[in-house]
Amino acid sequence: MKRGPPLPAGGESGAPPTGREEPKFAPGTLASSGCMSSYCQLYLARFTVIYLLLTLLQALEVIELDQKIQLVQELDGHVMRCVRDQNGNHVIQKCIECVPTEKIGFIISAFRGQVAGLSTHPYGCRVIQRVLEHYTDELQSQCIVDEILQSVCILAQDQYGNYVTQHVLERGRPHERSEIIKKLAGQIVQMSQDKFASNVIEKCLEHGDTAERELLIQEIVGQTEGNDNLLMKSFREGVGSFAEPSAITGRDRIDGDQFANYVVQKILETCSDQQREILLHRIKFHLPALKKYTYGKHIVARVEQLSLEVR
Repeated sequence: MKRGPPLPAGGESGAPPTGREEPKFAPGTLASSGCMSSYCQLYLARFTVIYLLLTLLQALEVIELDQKIQLVQELDGHVMRCVRDQNGNHVIQKCIECVPTEKIGFIISAFRGQVAGLSTHPYGCRVIQRVLEHYTDELQSQCIVDEILQSVCILAQDQYGNYVTQHVLERGRPHERSEIIKKLAGQIVQMSQDKFASNVIEKCLEHGDTAERELLIQEIVGQTEGNDNLLMKSFREGVGSFAEPSAITGRDRIDGDQFANYVVQKILETCSDQQREILLHRIKFHLPALKKYTYGKHIVARVEQLSLEVR
């Protein structure tokens, strides 16, 4: 990704924490109050839990299937606690990846009514993505997707929930992608200016069908009543990242257009030839002004590249 943390499936800088927790001891926090013994007991108990979780994770990678099934059953009743734990979430992910679906129904059952909350959790969002990737029970997995769709407008703008939304757009069924686009319609410009939701809008442009893409592009760059379009917001004198600093009021406006410029570039990549010709003509009119500003230069470079390809 060009901004913000990469998708949680990765381990790059900025992503939700992936490292397994090492016990931390804060000298002097309880010793001075005479509670050192109690603190040590808590410390050792936490260390034991971490050790057991890491041992369980390693075991799931090497033991036979029947042993995995037997071992996984011990987690029944402790799923949500594990999902929210820095180490335990890796165990649940591994269970979903390597144990047959019919043997881990209790895991999915624990998520019922909790999917939106898990999707906005730094560890929970990873687990939900593993479910979408590996769970083969259509009825239960559809329940997970349905809960995502119910909260998609909120999830799209969340620092972790946007990853789950992108995952459905990339790997989901056509009708699920259509449902997301339908729910976001009418808010496309606003979300294109949001640090997290702008990634979702790009995925909508990439994975939507021709009619959906045209609808999105029209909302973003075409004049619609009550919804100023993104191109004109970016280019109009006195508004957005391309305006003089003295004309900009508020950090949100600066940030919004910073992220919106990526959406404009994605539009140029995914639109039809006819739409691209119209857009290039409109953008070229503003090229001299765009060259003066940081984010405008990105669009200028893309326009010049596309112009060369057309020749």
